[in-house]
Amino acid sequence: MKQKIWIVSFSPTGNTLKTLKAMAEELGGADGIIDLTVPGHAAPRAFDREDLVLLGAPVYGGRIPALARERFLNIRGNQTPCLVAVSYGNRDFDDAPLELADLAAQNGFLVKGAAAVVGRHTYGEIQVTRPDEADLAEDRAFARKAAARPEHAPAPVIPGNRPYKDGGKGGNFRPLTSDACVRCGLCVRQCPANAIAEDCRTIAGSCISCFRCIRSCPAGAKNMNVKEYLDFAAAFTEKLAARRENQYFL
Repeated sequence: MKQKIWIVSFSPTGNTLKTLKAMAEELGGADGIIDLTVPGHAAPRAFDREDLVLLGAPVYGGRIPALARERFLNIRGNQTPCLVAVSYGNRDFDDAPLELADLAAQNGFLVKGAAAVVGRHTYGEIQVTRPDEADLAEDRAFARKAAARPEHAPAPVIPGNRPYKDGGKGGNFRPLTSDACVRCGLCVRQCPANAIAEDCRTIAGSCISCFRCIRSCPAGAKNMNVKEYLDFAAAFTEKLAARRENQYFL
């Protein structure tokens, strides 16, 4: 029987999901994708020993997002092999891969490998073309090696600290909406935090500043065109200009 490959992803702007899809393709293609990004898609799900689950999330302040952690709790394994991946915006991944691997293990998965990969940062103009083809090739090679590890091989050594650093809450920037808004409601339906009201303009404090709405608005109405953000983004872009490389733990 062919091993079924599943992607379980929290990926507001698509970096993590792109990485997981590349890994799945190397292993024969995903049999299913469970997208935990949008509320309501996080129904409990259990996997068995014959499955292989690729589990991924972005890094928010050195941790996996609190929303992602909450939704991953509904995903259970039964000694199910698993690869974990976190994507980060060229600053640092800190404790995020360790946290996600720990969470997977607590939920019944056998972690065969972990990846910390670089993608476009939410803010500024940082590594805007990543993950690029070279990154995805590295992801595929990692997936092939990790999936081939024997079941009883030692657990991968993943850097990080326990207790984990404070983080995972997202930023404090609240996207604005220009008069170009046509109230199509896409941002309302796709907001990971259910933070956007039906008027497409009012944004609650639960916003995690993922900028999914800015990236996906078909009218280009969502924006952060205010001096406070633009000054921060310019300085942040300069600070994180040097390219960092992906890291893999087997």
